[in-house]
Amino acid sequence: MASSLEHRGCRLAYDVRGEGPAVMFIQGVGVHGPGWKPQVDALVSRFRCVSFDNRGMGRSQPLPTTLTVEDMADDARAILDAEGIAEVHLVGHSLGGLVALCLALNIKQRVRSLLLLCTFADGRAAAPLTLRMGWLGMRTRVGTRRMRRRGFVRLVMAPNAAFDADELAEQLTPLFGHDLADQPPIVNLQLKAMRHFDATPRLTELASIPTLVLNGVHDPISPPSVSRALADGIPGAKYIEFADASHGLPISHAGKVNELLQDHLDRALSHL
Repeated sequence: MASSLEHRGCRLAYDVRGEGPAVMFIQGVGVHGPGWKPQVDALVSRFRCVSFDNRGMGRSQPLPTTLTVEDMADDARAILDAEGIAEVHLVGHSLGGLVALCLALNIKQRVRSLLLLCTFADGRAAAPLTLRMGWLGMRTRVGTRRMRRRGFVRLVMAPNAAFDADELAEQLTPLFGHDLADQPPIVNLQLKAMRHFDATPRLTELASIPTLVLNGVHDPISPPSVSRALADGIPGAKYIEFADASHGLPISHAGKVNELLQDHLDRALSHL
């Protein structure tokens, strides 16, 4: 069900599907809420799945003049409150993982588990300026529209993956909510917000929350070392690495990710 609410100068758009324990999905840079479709489709028969467009993205407008991770976490909390959700499992990807961490730290008593994909505790650790990251990033911004689409696909897929870049770009467009040749206007503000947030000093506060961290070996945006550091910082957190994946892990390996997600949720629920 599509819904919306007015919160701090923005009309936040969100979707709720299914019944059961609540799971909130939080997106990263430049992706709208329906990008979680592969995961929501897998869980909707057993869980109440909540996804939303971060402010300034997709249907959540207008574009803000300033943005912080704390703002985005407060938006997520407002949606939970509007839906009367007292307890929730949080799933976040990339910047969405930072938002999930911030939200969990703010409402620890309401968070039943965390699943963090391709993410980090310190936003300054994201997308380190390696030669590979520089080359991949440049290809998403320079050249014809077709070249930029293909460059974006290369950024989020493992280098050894076999696919038709043009065909995959077309398939990804509805999941990302925009043509992959374009950068939504909110992206620069989201990247700035990401760089200014660091949850590292407070990770031990999440010891009571079952946490699973997933990442791909080839991820240039969230390299394995920073995702492992995130998992190491949360007492009891489990870390799983995919040898043949990159930053697009929730899409490229949706089947396995969904299996792990459902197992993680079942384990968290069994300990209530």
